[in-house]
Amino acid sequence: MKRVSIGGQAVLEGIMMKGPESYALAVRKPDKEIDVQVTPYKSMGEKHKPANIPIVRGVVNFIESLYIGMSTLMKSSEYFEEEEETSKKDSGKEKTSEKSENKASLIFTLIVSLAIAIGVFMLLPAFIAKLIFSEETSSLLVNLTEGVMRLVIFLLYVALISKMEDIKRTFMYHGAEHKTINCLEAGDDLTVENVRRHTRFHKRCGTSFIFIVMIVSIVVFMFVKTDTMWLRLLSRLLLIPVIAGISYEFIRYAGRHTNACSRILSQPGLWVQRLTTKEPDDSMIEVAIKSVEAVIDWHEYVKCVREDSFEK
Repeated sequence: MKRVSIGGQAVLEGIMMKGPESYALAVRKPDKEIDVQVTPYKSMGEKHKPANIPIVRGVVNFIESLYIGMSTLMKSSEYFEEEEETSKKDSGKEKTSEKSENKASLIFTLIVSLAIAIGVFMLLPAFIAKLIFSEETSSLLVNLTEGVMRLVIFLLYVALISKMEDIKRTFMYHGAEHKTINCLEAGDDLTVENVRRHTRFHKRCGTSFIFIVMIVSIVVFMFVKTDTMWLRLLSRLLLIPVIAGISYEFIRYAGRHTNACSRILSQPGLWVQRLTTKEPDDSMIEVAIKSVEAVIDWHEYVKCVREDSFEK
């Protein structure tokens, strides 16, 4: 067995886990049973070598994660719709049509969500910072102010949504996801008791990635000087893939090393995870274990961790 990096995401009353060959969605249904859906999946980096080039792979991974994350989030919400429409009596052709419509809806939702996120977290701070200062103000100060505003908006947003009841439960599932992955990577059997002992923070978390994006954007934009507003906003849009790619390399490095440098790089993201993860209950941990079991033979994996017998 090869050493792999299992990643996941909390969804509505459940968890998605992505393994080396598939991703699984485990959801605690209204009847309290756990339903697991497994989808075979091969990343673009595995299919095409250019998609695995440093920096480029970060952009590709970001897009793939967004698509899978939004898809599984929408699937998890389907379990909790009040009533299903009358059972379909349609032919297979009409079912295929419905599937295509769902995919189109998913892509549209993803594009709109991404556009709102870029507008609020990237363009709005750039716009406000430019308005605050005069033309004679140092571009260094303007860009630094923009970066600080971006961080503040992000932290305020996370702090506010964490007060919502549904989001609190999602953050608890987020904690269960991290604790289960930490348990697996430590070489402990995936039992509720073992998982409970592990930390709810993880260096490869998406929260850490977003926070690193904020930090990297401050550094990158320091070197971009624009005198007009439209050029300023355009530069922010065009540099998003570069920033995402660099940030991914930071997270990738931190996740694979335990030296002082990786700990320093990881610490700010771990602090922010105090907002985006909460301690889960045992029922949530059970869901997380089920999602891991669906994508990897954890018994064999744990054995390899203990014996350090992974394929080189």
